[in-house]
Amino acid sequence: MPRRSAADAGGQQTMSINTVSTIDDLVAVNCVLVSVSDKSGLDRFIPKLIDINPKVKILSTGGTFAHIAKILGNRAADHLTAVSDYTGQPETQGGLVKTLDFKIYLGLLTETYNPAHQADLKRTSAVPIDMAVVNLYPFADTIAKPGVTPEAARGNIDIGGPCMVRAAAKNHIRTASVVDPADYASIIDELTARGGRISLETRFRLAAKAFRHTATYDRAIADYLEGLNAADVRAAYPDIR
Repeated sequence: MPRRSAADAGGQQTMSINTVSTIDDLVAVNCVLVSVSDKSGLDRFIPKLIDINPKVKILSTGGTFAHIAKILGNRAADHLTAVSDYTGQPETQGGLVKTLDFKIYLGLLTETYNPAHQADLKRTSAVPIDMAVVNLYPFADTIAKPGVTPEAARGNIDIGGPCMVRAAAKNHIRTASVVDPADYASIIDELTARGGRISLETRFRLAAKAFRHTATYDRAIADYLEGLNAADVRAAYPDIR
């Protein structure tokens, strides 16, 4: 895999970046990561994924895991794995850290024809994640509620979700980043027509939508925080030591 070194304005070498030349147009969807706040449409989408590829594996977390387990019933054991079981790291209290793990991001970002990435997969017993179905905590809905406090808003700032969305979207040369339930039907149609594979054109379209999704999300957070002052923040915490 060729590598390109980036230099700063003074000519100093700062980092090494992969330059990819060989990719697959059609990528088989064998492993799907699902972690969503908006669970609408999963009751149709998840069973269809399994109908198309009876060997598909699904990684999931928290409430999404429980929701999918209920959808699949006795089929869950064959297809569904908790992220904590996959990574070997339990979720932190309150689910604050669930998906921020090397194996998850290696799976999302790995390049098919990069020998070093393939060696890392083998070394860590990780698998490529072919599709990330992720949407984010409802921050805009939270701050729209009357009387919402800075602490309530802070608690609804999603960290792991945007990271997964951006990682999958960056790696659209292999990974599909799905942020909108409205896209489920067209994805199923394509997978059905293409024997369980998703095209570069669709991955690229989904990537653009994913980056727009995270940009809009971050803009809402920045606008909210810029509308507060230090007194607003102090008033939210009665025990400042």
